[in-house]
Amino acid sequence: MSRVVIAHPSPDLYGSDRMVFESVKAVIQTHRVLFVLPAHGPLSGRLRDAGAEIVIMPTPVLRKSLLSPRGLVTLGYQTAAVLPRMIALLRRVRPETLYVSTITLPLWIVAGRLAGVRVVCHAHEAEQSVSPLVRRLLATPVRLAHHVVANSEACLRTLTGGGVRRERVTVVYNGVADPGGATPPRETPEGRLVLVGRLSPRKGSDVAVRAAALLRERGRPVTLTLVGAIFPGYEWFEKGLRSAAGDEVTFAGFQDPIAPFLADADIVLVPSREEPFGNVAVEGMLAGRPVVASEVQGLAEIIRNGETGVLVPPDDAVALADAIEALLADWPRALELAGAGQEDARRRFTLTRYHSDIMGVLRRT
Repeated sequence: MSRVVIAHPSPDLYGSDRMVFESVKAVIQTHRVLFVLPAHGPLSGRLRDAGAEIVIMPTPVLRKSLLSPRGLVTLGYQTAAVLPRMIALLRRVRPETLYVSTITLPLWIVAGRLAGVRVVCHAHEAEQSVSPLVRRLLATPVRLAHHVVANSEACLRTLTGGGVRRERVTVVYNGVADPGGATPPRETPEGRLVLVGRLSPRKGSDVAVRAAALLRERGRPVTLTLVGAIFPGYEWFEKGLRSAAGDEVTFAGFQDPIAPFLADADIVLVPSREEPFGNVAVEGMLAGRPVVASEVQGLAEIIRNGETGVLVPPDDAVALADAIEALLADWPRALELAGAGQEDARRRFTLTRYHSDIMGVLRRT
């Protein structure tokens, strides 16, 4: 049985982490999988249970902090230290394919080409908050991959705008597990809101907190549960959130599984400022809950506004509060949206389709 090496930047269980695990479940049916992580974490146990072999090799992850003169010097030093080890691993293992999960591991793409291995890069990013020059720099290593998977049309546009050739890119929407037997929504809403995702400016956690406060000022006794934790280095953001949050906001921290929190909610919020795809929007739809999301990137591809959910302008707490209030005021309409969203998500975002699409890319490559 031939082998596939998969490199991933995080041992956590957020969106891209869950998707790479689903990729492993597809690939391991026909290949041995060697999975390279920078450290052990919640993802490690799942990988072992699936039958993957794990290698721990800390490698540079491209963060915004490295896009500075000092950061580039650090990146150069780290590259000189680890790149030979990466190439040596690939030459020893001699995989059929190197699958690089996310564009934040550019060194693995370089190592694959230098080792003479076929490289597939799975892009989960669609950076819009950086300059066109930086976007092009981020896409430059991806151009070395033999083929690229984009998780949305928004991601595709970002890649091709950075110089990646269109014929080398296949759009594969994420697949999300349908839990089945979802807890029915309440016949009368209690104003329970939930946001699942990292506590970060990108995810719009602060927008949700402000919207909840506005609704309370309007006499709507809503509550908001934030399910997620910060990236290291974002302690300042969590501190600001907690200072701004009232008693109506609960910080639940990282949770796995998240199904109980979706089941307890009346409305699922996804107020991201940027979102290449947005697994949580699909999870909320599959849970049979009305979803209010920002009209950005992949979220606008998942939700049809007014048909399967509600889209609002990003970074607009008033618009978010207005949308929530309208759903709570017309709950029968909200339940219609939830039902249509659930049916649509079950049709478009199945794991079976995702597994098949990923294996189709690997076979073509």
